[in-house]
Amino acid sequence: MKKHTQLLSALALSVGLTLSAPFPALASIPGQVPGQAALPSLAPMLEKVLPAVVSVKVEGTAAQSPKVPEEFKKFFGEDLPDQPSQQFEGLGSGVIIDAAKGYVLTNNHVINQAQKISIQLNDGREFDAKLIGDDDQSDIALLQIQNPSRLTQIAIADSDKLRVGDFAVAVGNPFGLGQTATSGIISALGRSGLNLEGLENFIQTDASINRGNSGGALLNLNGELIGINTAILAPGGGSIGIGFAIPSNMARTLAQQLIQFGEIKRGLLGIKGTEMTADIAKAFKLNVQRGAFVSEVLPNSGSAKAGVKSGDVIISLNGKPLNSFAELRSRIATTEPGTKVKLGLLRDGKPLEVEVTLDSNTSSSASAEMIAPALQGATLSDGQLKDGTKGVKIDSVEKSSPAAQAGLQKDDVIIGVNRDRISSIAEMRKVMAAKPSIIALQVVRGNENIYLLLR
Repeated sequence: MKKHTQLLSALALSVGLTLSAPFPALASIPGQVPGQAALPSLAPMLEKVLPAVVSVKVEGTAAQSPKVPEEFKKFFGEDLPDQPSQQFEGLGSGVIIDAAKGYVLTNNHVINQAQKISIQLNDGREFDAKLIGDDDQSDIALLQIQNPSRLTQIAIADSDKLRVGDFAVAVGNPFGLGQTATSGIISALGRSGLNLEGLENFIQTDASINRGNSGGALLNLNGELIGINTAILAPGGGSIGIGFAIPSNMARTLAQQLIQFGEIKRGLLGIKGTEMTADIAKAFKLNVQRGAFVSEVLPNSGSAKAGVKSGDVIISLNGKPLNSFAELRSRIATTEPGTKVKLGLLRDGKPLEVEVTLDSNTSSSASAEMIAPALQGATLSDGQLKDGTKGVKIDSVEKSSPAAQAGLQKDDVIIGVNRDRISSIAEMRKVMAAKPSIIALQVVRGNENIYLLLR
């Protein structure tokens, strides 16, 4: 199991860049000239912030390969043994956001399947920690230091105010070397399309981020948190100056929910959509290149009730422009059910605004990827068979999606997950909340009762 910064597979592209003059805020500044004032330095800021960035150590046991559910053993043979478990240790980073209560933000993939978690401060002190809650969709986890004392918390900045070109500093524990600071700039905002499971709306930076930096801090020059370092593009396994961080506003909102509920309560917009492209704009004769194209509105959803229609282009959310469908998903997914949001739309080239009340994720209609990433591309609803047996009905499946590749088809009815019978989306969500490493769906298709195996 990976316990370090996520790596994205890509082709390496080497680009040489020479700066015509040094920037005074960067650490790589020429030596001081005798008689002149002291050179600018990041040291004063880092001295205040470093105590708030911690190392996260995890221990646990993981199966070398997924266990085979009982329902599948008849296909493979009753004597098929379960695979042995293996001990693992991992290192990552975290950020103290509440010194009094000992709350630490980190990445979900840092602590996933951990049975023991400990926090080491930059002064060498070590504390046990417990998991308050985590969310694999956003890759955020909240820990609590046990019996905390003399902690330092970090101030959190408004990440919506970031601009490309702002200076940034990354702090973490790369390769277990110990606390390390690197500097760079904000290279891009709202970055998506990285083929990571879950939500993608990242800050991109060229501040060096490596394995072990996951969960660490991305800072502005005031020493305020602007992001949680999460992933890197690394064809060779090391930093090439393309790193990604979860925006601080998103991380703060999710942390507040984990503190209050122990889980994330996501509002649902009730649409299916895609990125706005030049081809779509041309086909629909639209003079817009950015936003979220609505391909389908789910029946009885908040969007349907508000009058959103397929073919609409969502260009803003609560007055803030939208660059992509991924950004829309990310912002809606961090908003609680029942919240009213204002959507700026383009319909037939004309602007209009509607107010949508977000549905609960326990409603009778849902996008399957919000229940399990392996089901991405399917739309679900509460349904039942002709004999009255209740289950989860597959209303649609996108071609070539993970759900389609798993074998799910329109009008399938799921009546079981692993060894648990389910009769509704709410029950399916509860089973999936346990994050099984393998998913065996009991599906009724026509007159057949079949099993589909997902990983």
